[in-house]
Amino acid sequence: MSDPFDRITIDPEQMNGQPCIRGMRLTVRRVVEAAALYPDRAELKREYPELEDDDIRQALEFAASNLEDQIIHLGAA
Repeated sequence: MSDPFDRITIDPEQMNGQPCIRGMRLTVRRVVEAAALYPDRAELKREYPELEDDDIRQALEFAASNLEDQIIHLGAA
């Protein structure tokens, strides 16, 4: 079975060990933030031409897989 996150690299010597895309100095967190800032993929790719579609997909999947589901109770308005 192949690694579902084969484009995500973690190196303690790079970016303080934060998960990065393909060994670049581009963190998963930054890619997720950029995906939110540039919902149009064409615009996102113009801003970050080094990113490939699979990089973006894996960054989003990696972030989602590392979040815990939890219920947050909000008070009545």
